Amino acid sequence: MTHHLLKANCKTVHLGGFSPKLEPALTVDSGDRIDIETYSGYYVADKAPPEFLTPEFLDICQNLPDNRKVGPGPHLLTGPIYVNGAEPGDVLEIHIEEVYPSLPVGFNAIRAGWGVLPEYFPDPKLRFIPLDLEQKIAEFPANSGVKIPLHPFFGIIGVADFEINRSSIPPQRYGGNMDNQELQAGTRLFLPIAVRGGLLSIGDGHSAQGDGEVNGTAIETSMNGTIQIILRKDLFYIFPFAETPTHIVVMGFGQTLDDAFDMAVKQTVNWLQKYANFQEEDAYVFCSLAVNFRITQAVNNPRKGVHGMIPKSILPNVQIIDR
Repeated sequence: MTHHLLKANCKTVHLGGFSPKLEPALTVDSGDRIDIETYSGYYVADKAPPEFLTPEFLDICQNLPDNRKVGPGPHLLTGPIYVNGAEPGDVLEIHIEEVYPSLPVGFNAIRAGWGVLPEYFPDPKLRFIPLDLEQKIAEFPANSGVKIPLHPFFGIIGVADFEINRSSIPPQRYGGNMDNQELQAGTRLFLPIAVRGGLLSIGDGHSAQGDGEVNGTAIETSMNGTIQIILRKDLFYIFPFAETPTHIVVMGFGQTLDDAFDMAVKQTVNWLQKYANFQEEDAYVFCSLAVNFRITQAVNNPRKGVHGMIPKSILPNVQIIDR
């Protein structure tokens, strides 16, 4: 196993989406670990305070080649990472070992026409929010004494599919902009692979976010972390799911929240059948008795997200996923 360092620069990041045509930023083997660097705020750099702007980030903002601009989304992603031996139908297991903000400031943006209440909050507004990285809090509103705990995670972890310029905004069954705050350090994420090599990209760091992400953004933050990649040829699953220290998290996406909710329930029923040996009807009843379904995000048009939380403590005799 090799431990890699993947820095963010004009050759290793891409903007706005996913594409199978992108040249990989790094090639790894199953079992390798990667220290990964990401930047957020490509489109707000000209309004940012000095502490938000590193020389490396400014170089990306000023000199990113056109061939690394692959979609209409706002997200700057590090990657893609090519995994040797990965083929369509395999599953990529990503151990999220460490995630932490790299800068003492993030931003939140209300965008016209976006968010859950665009008719009530129609005017765009950009806020830069200081982060106390030592105490792991953000005070908001400013000087209010209200301290929001930092729970950093990558809003986007996803692999490419056959769509050449897939926007980074809506999540897909291959992951992407899931904005799921459960994907913190200590979690394993499982993504179905669509194209050879997987082509994994990561970014959209969030220092704090409530379920729903209702105004359209979290505390958007340049974020670093460490991941381990395991290629799984012994699994088959068509939707992203994760294992946290306490829960199995099964995700569903759809054009509406109702559609996303339906998909999350269906995928949770499928998961319980496959990995916990439930009969289909028993799995459906179990979802009603013991699974909590939460709004992941309601703002990444045109696909919203819901995730089911299965408590591992009540499945004590189930070997969830072989380690």
